[in-house]
Order: sequence, then structure tokens, then C-alpha cells
Amino acid sequence: MDQKNHDAPHIDPHTGIATTGHEWDGIRELNTPLPRWWLGIFYATIVWSVGYWVVYPAWPLLTDTTKGVIGYASRADISADMAQLKAQRAVQAAGMAEATPAQIKADPTLFQIAMAQGKAAFGDNCAACHGVGGAGAKGYPNLNDDDWLWGGSLEAIQHTILHGIRAAGNDETRVSQMPAFGRDGMLKRDEINAVANHVRELAGLSTEPKANLALGRKLFADNCAACHGEAGKGNPEMGAPNLTDAISLYGMDMASLTETIANSRNGVMPAWGGRLDATTIKALTVYVHSLGGGQ
Repeated sequence: MDQKNHDAPHIDPHTGIATTGHEWDGIRELNTPLPRWWLGIFYATIVWSVGYWVVYPAWPLLTDTTKGVIGYASRADISADMAQLKAQRAVQAAGMAEATPAQIKADPTLFQIAMAQGKAAFGDNCAACHGVGGAGAKGYPNLNDDDWLWGGSLEAIQHTILHGIRAAGNDETRVSQMPAFGRDGMLKRDEINAVANHVRELAGLSTEPKANLALGRKLFADNCAACHGEAGKGNPEMGAPNLTDAISLYGMDMASLTETIANSRNGVMPAWGGRLDATTIKALTVYVHSLGGGQ
């Protein structure tokens, strides 16, 4: 076979189209040209892209970007849209600026606006701790039930949101301080266990014989009743939880209770008054109160 014949393209006998010279396991690749309509669209997109680079901002420079012939910038549109939305909301929520949370909740129009704004604010600022639906987690209160450390009225919720809990630098923040009975040497280990068993008894969870609970009752009366009440019903004025409803921020099992009694718990909630505007605080108050546990 001469060189000319060797270099001649292989023609597929079935289609009459030359092959590319690629072959895999006896299968040859046809050198089929692309459809002209496809090539036309492809070239048109190239021309369009060049025109786009000229007309619109496109190429990055050292400190800026090319501005384009028309000088368009999406940020300007976004800023205009945000300004328009803010103006619309200002008109819609004009009544919220002067209204109390109770008045907002009583007004169907303001209530609808507050719920929408409150839900958005809750998702942005509160859901990380309390959960998207406000169900909470260990150490973070469930806002759907009616168990409140500091009260679940609109006024109480607003105060808590405004000033937080143990928030540094806020003179009106919620503050409660449970002694660390074990760490500070006020109770021994067996006494801590006895108190924990009595707390579980108050909640209807204890499986201990009644005779074994006498010490816990006495220790509770001597050390805990001043804040939690003799019956363990709690005191919202002091942030002392109700111990009879089997709802606990840190758990009602023996391990969690003994840890709480021995070393105390000191959770912190930010004071949102310095971070959110007054209207958003009211909307959050109404939204949290309406989750299901508001009093």
C-alpha cells in the first residue's frame, strides 16, 4: 500500500461519510459535520457575547470593573427596590409606631403586618437558638408551650426581648441566680440526689419509695422554697421555674437535675433593644406571643 492510499480517509460503507480515524474495538467515528442551523446559533452567541461585554459591565479591573456603554448596575436597581419596599412597609406599619403590642394584636390589619414582620425577624435573629418554629432545645426555651420563666404576657415578652437575660451592660436585663449547692459546698452529694428526687416527685416522675423522699422534701423547704415556692410552682418575678409541670430547660432526668443543683445554670439571651428598632421589637413580641404559649 502506497503512502497516498495509506493517508486516504476511510469512508464508511453504510453512510458514505468519512471517518475521523478514531477507532475503538473496530468501531469507527464518523466525521459528521454539525448542522448549519446549530453553527449559526453558536456564532450568533459569540457575536452577542461581544456586544454584551461592550454594553454592560463585564470585565474586572484592578480596583473596579468596566462600566459598559449604558452604565447599568444591578446594585442600583436593588437599592431602588429596597427603598420602595421600605417606603411601603413604613406606610403599612405607620400605626405600629405608636401602638402597644396589645393594641397591635387587637387590630386585624396591624396584627397581620406584625406577624409577617415578626416571623422574618425571628428567623433572622432568634431561630438559631429557639428553632425555626420556636420549639427550642436543651438550654433554649420552647416558646410554643405555656411554661415561662419570666412570664408569657405581651408586656413580659417585650421586656425580655428588649433587655435580654443576664445581658452584659443592660441595667434592666432579667437576672436570676440559683446557688451552686454542690460547687459551693452547701449540700453534699447524697443531699443533692435527695433534692433531685424530690423535684422529680413534684413533677410526678419519681419512682423512689415515699419513705426515701423525706430528706429531699426537708432540704427543698430549707434551700429552694424561697424561690420556687413551697409547692414548687415557681415565681416569674424571680425567673424561678415551675417544677411541677415536668417541663425543664435542661432536663428532668436525675443526671441533668443533679448537675443543675450542684453547679447551677446561667443561660444568656441578648438584649435586642440595642440591635432592633422599636417596631421590629413589637412585631417580635406579638409573633412570639402568638406561637401558642402566650399568656
